[in-house]
Amino acid sequence: MQKSKLELYEEILYALVNKHMTVDAIAYTCDVDCVALRKRLEFLLQQGLVEEKNFRNITCYALTRRGLAIFKTLALTKRLEKLQTTMKQIDEALQAIPSLSEYSAEKAKRQRRNKNY
Repeated sequence: MQKSKLELYEEILYALVNKHMTVDAIAYTCDVDCVALRKRLEFLLQQGLVEEKNFRNITCYALTRRGLAIFKTLALTKRLEKLQTTMKQIDEALQAIPSLSEYSAEKAKRQRRNKNY
């Protein structure tokens, strides 16, 4: 399945968080072809999230401060969504516990009745 633009932007930002990378290295990390990647990099450059740096005739890309802030916001949002999902699962489990204890109490009553007969 093909990645959406937003997913690809996120992956590019994630790839560039800790180091400068060439187009080929980013393409390999994000598992996308270089043509599509260049289009996405152009957009990120225009938005001021990524900057070009030249090292010995090699063009590398790095995050700007704005890009790092956007990355941190996206990462925090993902963590909060995951936490929300986990909290829902815990809540559902806690709601199931009283019904289990009611079932166990009813079962114990039936067993006591059967022993008395």
